[in-house]
Amino acid sequence: MATAFTTSKDIYLEINGKKLAVAQNYKVKTQRESRCIEAFGSAQPVGTIGGRVQYQLELTRVCLADSSLGEQISFYDLSDFNVVIVKPDCKVIYTGCQWSAISEDTSLGDAVLETVSIVASGRMEVRG
Repeated sequence: MATAFTTSKDIYLEINGKKLAVAQNYKVKTQRESRCIEAFGSAQPVGTIGGRVQYQLELTRVCLADSSLGEQISFYDLSDFNVVIVKPDCKVIYTGCQWSAISEDTSLGDAVLETVSIVASGRMEVRG
C-alpha cells in the first residue's frame, strides 16, 4: 500500500494580500539556535533551551502573476513580502520575507527568475 503525502496546490509571493508572482517549486530549511543548560559540577547538561528560529526558502521557476504583468515590478526592489504555500489542508505563510539571492536564467522576452533564495522572519499555518 502506497503512503499518501500532501503536496502544494499553489506557491506565490504577496504584498498586502496582492499576488505578485508565482513559483513552480520550493524548498524550506528551518534552523533553530538551541543550547544546553549546564550545572556547576555536572558532567552532563541538565537540560536544553530553544532559541531563535530561522526560515530559509528557495523558490524555483518564479515568474510574475497574471495580475501583475501590466505593472513595473522589480524583484530586486521587493522587501517585507510574504511567501504563501497552499496545501490541501492549510496555507503556510512565511512573513517578513527578504530575498538573499536571485539567479536569473531566461529566454529573450520572458520574465522568469530561475531561483530566488529568501529569508523569512515568521511562519504561520492557517487551517481551513
